[in-house]
Amino acid sequence: MAATRTRKTAAESARKDGSGGKSATKTSDAPNKTSQASGVVTTKDYDKDFLLKLMREMLLIRRFEEKAGQMYGLRKIGGFCHLYNGQEAVAVGAAAAIDQKKDYVLTAYRDHGHALACGMDPGVVMAELYGKKTGCSKGKGGSMHMFDADRHMLGGNGIVGAQIPVATGVAFKIHYNREDGVVLCFFGDGAIHQGSFHESMNLARIWNLPIIYLCENNHFGMGTHYGRVSSVEDFATMGAAYDIPGRQVDGMNVLAVYEAVSDAAKQAREEGLPSFLEVKTYRYKGHSMSDPATYRTRDELDEFKKQDPLLLLRADLEDGGLVSDEQFGTMDKEVRKVVDEAEKFADQSAEPGMSSLYEDVLV
Repeated sequence: MAATRTRKTAAESARKDGSGGKSATKTSDAPNKTSQASGVVTTKDYDKDFLLKLMREMLLIRRFEEKAGQMYGLRKIGGFCHLYNGQEAVAVGAAAAIDQKKDYVLTAYRDHGHALACGMDPGVVMAELYGKKTGCSKGKGGSMHMFDADRHMLGGNGIVGAQIPVATGVAFKIHYNREDGVVLCFFGDGAIHQGSFHESMNLARIWNLPIIYLCENNHFGMGTHYGRVSSVEDFATMGAAYDIPGRQVDGMNVLAVYEAVSDAAKQAREEGLPSFLEVKTYRYKGHSMSDPATYRTRDELDEFKKQDPLLLLRADLEDGGLVSDEQFGTMDKEVRKVVDEAEKFADQSAEPGMSSLYEDVLV
């Protein structure tokens, strides 16, 4: 069995005990071992500074992705580029629930948002998109390979589902060394039928590894709706096959994601048990920059834009008297400036030298 973990969780340390987050009164139940829809989670029990932090981080991701899309259109960014617009609440809510000094994050190729949510420098992320040597992977990885070892962000991955066994291996490292950490493994609904997902889940339960498998179900695997390719539409039930707790979460509500990941992380630390979260979300852009997304209707897209995670949180903050239109405008202006400076940094950075062609190559 895994070593008992007793360190205070991110959710607990963020409560109103002087550290700036949620109050001691919880508003949601711990996840059951069967699938369940996330209950309503509101801002009323949260500290203002914590909520504004979530708002700013989601806004940063949205403005960054808008700029990345613009620069791709101007051909300053090449290759594959998968934008995160609409899914910001998932990465931001999840990252807020863990401690990156001891915990780890691994994700797929739609990874700009996760990189920013983990605190990576927007300039460094943009420089990687530009293929410049000041990028986090020295310009050699591009859009799909954000990486920051110091922040325990162990990268995006360009192969569908390939990060899942790697993340499971990191969780085994934590378990083997009796460390007090948790692994947060993100992947899309298009990866859930990969054999590596099921093999990893099985091993994680056999060895009781401290890992959270988080499926970002944005409804489409490239251009195919998940309901057309899966015999099971409630993915959260899949955990039952491996005796792993499964839970369905509202991915358009950043606080619902925060609560769910906090609960799962607590379970991993204290009981050494893996968990599986199906986070229902929606991407507003195509699969990649080359995808016109003609497989969905404009009415469908407009309906999901009414559930925009930024608008939902902003409305809650305004209803609670925690932010005004003027304050939000100021925040947006500041974020846009950060993104503009990131683009300028990337544009002015140097290209990798020819000698770098032979660096970081294992033979």
